Amino acid sequence: MIALRHEINMKYSAVALACLFSVISYVNIYGQDINTIHDTLKISLPEVWARAEEFSRTLDIKRKQVSIHHEEVRDAIMERYPELGIAGSAEKASNIPIYENGLFSSPTQHEVIHTLYKVGTDFRLNVYDGNKLNLKIYEERTLHLISQIQKDEALSEIRYKSASLYLELQKSLIYLKLIKEDIANQEKQLTEIRSFHKNGVVLKSDILRVELDLSKRKMLRVQIENDLLIDNQKLNIIIGQPDERTIRPDPILDSLSSDVDTYDACLQTALMHSYSYHISEQQTEVSKIRLKQVNANVRPKIGLYGDFYYANPQIFLFPYNPYWYSLGIAGVKASFPISSLYHNKHKERGARLELEKEEVAHKDTEDKVRQHVKEAYLRYKEALIQIDVARVNVDQAVENARIIKDNYFNQTALITDLLDADIQVLQTKFELAGATIIARNKYYMLQNIIGIL
Repeated sequence: MIALRHEINMKYSAVALACLFSVISYVNIYGQDINTIHDTLKISLPEVWARAEEFSRTLDIKRKQVSIHHEEVRDAIMERYPELGIAGSAEKASNIPIYENGLFSSPTQHEVIHTLYKVGTDFRLNVYDGNKLNLKIYEERTLHLISQIQKDEALSEIRYKSASLYLELQKSLIYLKLIKEDIANQEKQLTEIRSFHKNGVVLKSDILRVELDLSKRKMLRVQIENDLLIDNQKLNIIIGQPDERTIRPDPILDSLSSDVDTYDACLQTALMHSYSYHISEQQTEVSKIRLKQVNANVRPKIGLYGDFYYANPQIFLFPYNPYWYSLGIAGVKASFPISSLYHNKHKERGARLELEKEEVAHKDTEDKVRQHVKEAYLRYKEALIQIDVARVNVDQAVENARIIKDNYFNQTALITDLLDADIQVLQTKFELAGATIIARNKYYMLQNIIGIL
């Protein structure tokens, strides 16, 4: 019954109460409309998501990663085209000394054509390489798909994070409104008690107890205002606004989104859209591709090649002559890496074990997805029930406070009973506001887990 009272007593010591008077001007500043202090940005949650998506550095990194993998896919496809090259050379050759009478005798010089020119082109075309090129393209496309899923996952995480900050800001505003209303009610009640004291109905100690309790509420208001500023700055950072910009979220509607289906339907949605599940699925596919790439090491290689060039002098066939000539060569080259039959043995085993590991990891990810969906689903339903319970608690606390107040002023209840009843009213209102925010947070968490946020 006195949980909130005990919490306040633990938080605010006598030193804190003494410091209250030194921050009274600070309290007065926030007693006025906070919109008059800084420029205000009124924004809805979809607008927060749009701004967070625009200014998120994490998401920008993921986008660049997608672009990198896109270029790598295109680079792998370009390897289907033949390799073409062009080359040219100009050379000077000396005479050839011939030592007819031994190495230590004077040689005779055999005249040669001293200037040599050559210009030509060549090409290589891979016809078959154990299907490695197609496997490489497939691997790059799979990695590209993984990067896209990771980008979508980062976007969902950013939306959930910004939604959580948005809801925290809404909660702080609700708390601030509740504590202001409660302080106003307590000040009005204090005035009534003082008038009763003048008439000798209540004791001076009752006034002191109410004043002490009111001071604690004012300190709690300062703390809530600080929480509001902190939440405000966090949200400003994530949406790319100046730290001091005042954010005004939309008011909370009474009704929550009721489009959450059954657990089985949520699970099926998660298996179709869950980011972690599909990332794990594609990583398993990458391991399958790499096993095929290792197996391709023991397959033959077939390629086409060709050369065409102009050269001077003609020294390709005897007799030589100092004239330009041209020559074209084309052919097919085939080879088989025999050593791969034993070099590839352990590579294949390692790749197969890697595939088995990814398959087990994928099943483990599926188990975690089921567990996370179940937990998020039940927590959301629990939060909805908590709202109904909190509403009943508020009604009961308000009625109890009314009865205790009547009894107190009729001198049949103590001041402690009155203060406890007032604290219960404030506590239950806080709990209702907190339950409402928590339910919305759990809703967005469930959407994030099943991959549709």
